[in-house]
Amino acid sequence: MAGHNVHVVPAGDRWAVVADGGHGRETFRTQEEAVASGTEKAKQREVELYVHGRDGQTRARNSCEHDPRSFRA
Repeated sequence: MAGHNVHVVPAGDRWAVVADGGHGRETFRTQEEAVASGTEKAKQREVELYVHGRDGQTRARNSCEHDPRSFRA
């Protein structure tokens, strides 16, 4: 079963880290703090990290050292 991707999204005057499907939500004072936390979560889950701007558009995408196209022996 594939994991849920992790997103950094605006949350009022703060930033939130959420997984696809709305499973869990943690807020941070700055986007940088949220990205650091989201990166760790994405690495642990071996999923993609998506960073959204205040306008909701995806600004960045990071595989967090996990390439879903890689073949594992």
